[in-house]
Amino acid sequence: MKHAGPQALDQLDDLLAKLRGQQALVEKKRGTFYRKSSAFLHFHEDPDGLFADAKLAGKDFERFRVSTAKERSAFLRRVAHALAAASPAALRSARSRDTRRGP
Repeated sequence: MKHAGPQALDQLDDLLAKLRGQQALVEKKRGTFYRKSSAFLHFHEDPDGLFADAKLAGKDFERFRVSTAKERSAFLRRVAHALAAASPAALRSARSRDTRRGP
C-alpha cells in the first residue's frame, strides 16, 4: 500500500482541513501530521480505497479506512477522542483520580 499522492489527498481535502484545525497536530507536509515531535498520522491509497494510519492508542500505527464521508467522520471522532485523552488537562485529571484511590 503506497502513501497517498496528491490526487488521493485532493479527495481528502475536507478531512485534512478538519485535522489542521486540531491544535495538537502539526502538518509537516501535506497529509502527514505530527503530535509534538512524533509522527501521528498519514494516509495511504490502495485499490480498496483510502486509508489513514494513526497512533490513537499508543506508539503503534492503526489503519482506518477513510474512503467515505461516514468513515472520515468516524475517524475524526476517534482522533479528537485520542487527542483529548492525551491532553495535559486529561492527564492531570487521570493522575488526580489515581492518587485519590490510594493503594
